[in-house]
Amino acid sequence: MPQYKYKSVTRDGKVRHGNLDAVNEADLEQRLLNMKLDLVKATVTEEKRSPLGQRKVERNDLIVFCLHMGQLTSAGVPIIGGLTDLRDSLDHPRFKEVVGNLIEIIEGGKNLSEALEEYPQIFDNLFVNLVKAGEASGQLSEIFDNLADMIKWQDELNKTTKKLLMQPLVVGSVVLGVTVFLMVYLVPQLIGFIANMGEELPLHTRALIATSDFMINFWFIWLPTPIIAFIIVKILMKTSPRFRFRMDNFKLNIWKIGPVTQKIILSRFANFFAMMYTAGIPILRSLEIAEAITDNLVIKSALEQAREDIEQGEPISQSFEHTGMFPPLVVRMLKIGETTGGLDKALLNVSYFYDRDIKDSIDKLQGMIQPAMTVVVGSILGWVMISVLGPVYNAISNIQM
Repeated sequence: MPQYKYKSVTRDGKVRHGNLDAVNEADLEQRLLNMKLDLVKATVTEEKRSPLGQRKVERNDLIVFCLHMGQLTSAGVPIIGGLTDLRDSLDHPRFKEVVGNLIEIIEGGKNLSEALEEYPQIFDNLFVNLVKAGEASGQLSEIFDNLADMIKWQDELNKTTKKLLMQPLVVGSVVLGVTVFLMVYLVPQLIGFIANMGEELPLHTRALIATSDFMINFWFIWLPTPIIAFIIVKILMKTSPRFRFRMDNFKLNIWKIGPVTQKIILSRFANFFAMMYTAGIPILRSLEIAEAITDNLVIKSALEQAREDIEQGEPISQSFEHTGMFPPLVVRMLKIGETTGGLDKALLNVSYFYDRDIKDSIDKLQGMIQPAMTVVVGSILGWVMISVLGPVYNAISNIQM
């Protein structure tokens, strides 16, 4: 967004100079009028364009956008007026520029949903389609309120997911650090003491010495290996659909963590699907959009199969049952929703069922992680102590009194 250096006058004839960001000179003039100033002269002093990667638009920014637009549209404020007020109140430079560009696009003859499509990196397919449904039904304010609630829920769900992953990573890093310290620093100092005893070393002691020697002498192999492996996996995930499918399937089958990950993905799907169905988007189109925002290929493939079954005339509950992803209780709830005509409520109940189950599963998992890691650290320390103290004890026992 360009920055203008302007000269203006107040209503009582006083001259004012300053700098202001605006989309164009007409926008600058309007902003000055809002400040009760009349534009006299303006020149562009600096082109301020924030790249997409700089100050990324976060979920909190989208929540502010939805709440603001929901309140103003419910009060009868025109879309352009609401966007103008929002732009002038934003501090985020990138988002401020985006909202300014949305105003320009709408003034050019497009509606809000078409303008949002110009920024898919900020407003995803689900967001755009819900706004489009709100425009068609005349319920745009309700859609914005629902979007704000959905983004808040999604943010909480992502925090729950991070909570699930962070504790194993942190505790695992601590265990790895303790292991490296023992093998690289402590064990070499004890090895010299053991070797001077002249005793024949047991197998577990020789294994400890071999492990320590390997970590010291071949650090250039084991140290970069995890980093290189991570980079290779990331590249293959992007370039090979077959490899990504296998990795996604592996994620769903990790002991204790995989089932929770599956529930998180299905909970997100059920919530999105319920919102789209409530907004009046056809079932098949809702499924298609939900598939597009599902980042696990195994679940995405199952949902594609369900959509194909529905296209062929099968009931929704039966199609979901065939995927093998949803438990019988969820399928039964969907069947009741179909029978009573309250499929949207049934889907929200599915999301609620998964959310409650996710929280319980994560609490149980976290209760298991710390004792398990304690056992691992204790086992490593026990190995070191037995391998060191065993030969010392044997040497003392063999001393002739």
